[in-house]
Amino acid sequence: MELVKNIFFNTDKLIENSKVKISYAGKLFQDGSEEVFIHYGFGLNWDNLGEIKMEKTELGFQAEVELISSETFNLCFRNENNEWDNNNGENYVFPIEKVELSLVLQDENSLDNPKRLRKSYIWSKKIRLAIYKVITYLPKLISGNYKRKINDIDQ
Repeated sequence: MELVKNIFFNTDKLIENSKVKISYAGKLFQDGSEEVFIHYGFGLNWDNLGEIKMEKTELGFQAEVELISSETFNLCFRNENNEWDNNNGENYVFPIEKVELSLVLQDENSLDNPKRLRKSYIWSKKIRLAIYKVITYLPKLISGNYKRKINDIDQ
């Protein structure tokens, strides 16, 4: 997804507490810089400030950043000569979306609770076996066509 000219993300939306891969093919790449660093922070005050050296590829520079819970993801770029691409002093600012808890499944029978899963699985097997026996043998008992084994008769 391209949010700003020459800055691409590997996702449609920036979502809190997730990783995002950023591809940069802007001014510093076009000018032939050998090293580019992404300088980033979160929110109005650029909290959790970080800087990562980006990997050079044929299509631009790439890096992966862990997003935190914040309102915005702010970034700019610099090269090895300390030349900056900061969107003409405005920096690149992207909104970070919150995860909607209504979309996250809250299942009691999850893998966090294996004993409950095991018990429910065993009970479902027992119930299926009981239903099978009722369906198979009850009509035979009612009709009188049920044959006991010879050992049962002799005893």
